Amino acid sequence: MENATYDIVRLEHETEEESRREFISDVLEGLSASPKRLPSRYFYDSRGSELFQEITKLPEYYLTRAEYEILKHNGAALSSVVAESLADLENPAVNLIELGSGDGHKSFLLIDAFLKADIDFEYAPIDISEGAMETLLGSLSKKYDSVRARGLISEYFHGLNWLRESNSGRNFVLFLGSNIGNFSPDTRHGFLCRLWSALNDGDLVLIGFDLKKDVRTMIAAYNDSRNITQEFNINLLERINRELDADFETGAFEHYGPYNPDLGAMESYIISRRDQEVHIGAVNRSFTFTEAEPIHVEYSYKFSRGEIEELAENNGFEPVASYSDDSGRFLDSLWRVRK
Repeated sequence: MENATYDIVRLEHETEEESRREFISDVLEGLSASPKRLPSRYFYDSRGSELFQEITKLPEYYLTRAEYEILKHNGAALSSVVAESLADLENPAVNLIELGSGDGHKSFLLIDAFLKADIDFEYAPIDISEGAMETLLGSLSKKYDSVRARGLISEYFHGLNWLRESNSGRNFVLFLGSNIGNFSPDTRHGFLCRLWSALNDGDLVLIGFDLKKDVRTMIAAYNDSRNITQEFNINLLERINRELDADFETGAFEHYGPYNPDLGAMESYIISRRDQEVHIGAVNRSFTFTEAEPIHVEYSYKFSRGEIEELAENNGFEPVASYSDDSGRFLDSLWRVRK
């Protein structure tokens, strides 16, 4: 492989002012709804990202450790499938694309496996956060001296389409961490259809799924004994205070995380502890909360193996292989695009 290169490509994306306007709109719409709601994507400001990293290290939160175990033990098997997919290509190279890369500690396991298998590849993480991308590529440059990396500051599908037009070779897309579980069924279908459309016949996708399991295990993972999950959720209200000039008294709210067996999903709510009124200066509006009134903030859907196969087949993908941790809690499913 050639000498290492670490580049950042800034594609067109929202300006700070456009992002703020969208935040205002989503907060206004969500708190005006009945029942009230706020989008989970606003959890991840800098403080929220720090708190989530703390959550992933908690003993109750098995998801991150389980997926790390999967990738550590199955890197060679995944590399073999990827290498076989290159056999009929004029340009036998791989674009290792990661959607929402985080700190890269799991994807680095696949990079290690690709290097060991002598696969020609370029790592292409896609994220809207320039700060997160700079941190990721900084860690990558310290760890490797022979990896080509090109980080895209972009919305996922804009970045995927740009890569398809500018690169040849096989695309191998990583969507790890059970992020697919945060989508509602309709949104999930739309996301997978767009993913299929953005890729070429024969391309590969590895998606992380949290499996359905003992309910007590799932409830403990989202209601930890140190209350870091509560701090993480309440930080969303603190963010609204900071960025939208609101006056949420955050101590007057608490986290509630039940399992909904009808949906097959963990749910997250922020519950008002008492009757109260909150003013948001950015929209010059006040919102009334009654005691025990919830704000819905997140779904975390769980899946059976059969549901995962149906998802693949119903959205244009062929299931290739599945990899689980030793305890059978989590599954990374490998799909091939069929067109």
